[in-house]
Amino acid sequence: MKYKVFIDGQHGTTGLELDSRLAAREDIEQIEIDPEKRKDPEARKACLNAADIVFLCLPDAAAKEAVALIENPDVRVIDASTAHRVSSGWIYGFPELEKIQREKIRNARRVAVPGCHATGFNAAVYPLRAGGIIAGEYPLVAQSVSGYSGAGKAMIVQYEDTRKTDPALKSPRLYALGLHHKHLPEMQAVNRLEKPPLFTPMVGPFRQGMLVLLPLRRELLKKDLDAAALRDYYAAYYHEEPFIHVMPFDDQSSFDGCYLGADGANGTNRLDLFVFGHDEEILVVSRLDNLGKGASGAAVQCMNLMLGLDETAGLRA
Repeated sequence: MKYKVFIDGQHGTTGLELDSRLAAREDIEQIEIDPEKRKDPEARKACLNAADIVFLCLPDAAAKEAVALIENPDVRVIDASTAHRVSSGWIYGFPELEKIQREKIRNARRVAVPGCHATGFNAAVYPLRAGGIIAGEYPLVAQSVSGYSGAGKAMIVQYEDTRKTDPALKSPRLYALGLHHKHLPEMQAVNRLEKPPLFTPMVGPFRQGMLVLLPLRRELLKKDLDAAALRDYYAAYYHEEPFIHVMPFDDQSSFDGCYLGADGANGTNRLDLFVFGHDEEILVVSRLDNLGKGASGAAVQCMNLMLGLDETAGLRA
């Protein structure tokens, strides 16, 4: 049996990644819209309502518009935009958060895929909240550095074409310095935090890959765990999860000398979780492909669950 899939926004960064991942699938039939009719509401509406699964790879307003065009009650939607991540009636597409999350996704009609920064943050924070290791009022601080592909086609063109020799692009660059990054609402809501984390993202001079850093102070934890014990807690929490790899404590096997790069999970749907530190200070690091587990890979993982297929189908761990 072949399932009919429509990617609305097929020519954006996430849409192209999805298209590539699905093209090799013999169990998937992609619904294609005539390129000349991509902005024709009726043609788009017909494609949306003919699918078993619709992927939305669109700006927020366009994603909401697409959902409004769906009249067929059998169509199931996976939204990769920010539009519905904290919306009522939508299931958050992170199967590994807790055991019941996977079942929620399997039965969902509407799934919102997490943001890439939020994926790394949630992988580190949610187990701490679930295990009562940090309280909702813990003053969380997080940083991340991501490849420029996470910002979409316009920035890819800057780095690879129009400004590729510009010295300003050779350095990591901070952004969202007003401290209102678009992933903050889901970071706060999913982890049941009283306040959003103080989050500072950076874009780096490389195409893809991501590190998300979460520093913790032992004296502020609700349970007395040092860095090594916290690593063991994560290992038990994510035991047998195919796409989350908890690395050995203070693991440096994937270092380049004394440096941990952001690209070690590229081309996979894997998230590597590292724990470093000592008796008093702890650093949790999530490493993922911002276009994989941070976007299209996560969307395919959710699709597999929603269609009752092997969750790992078409994905590399």
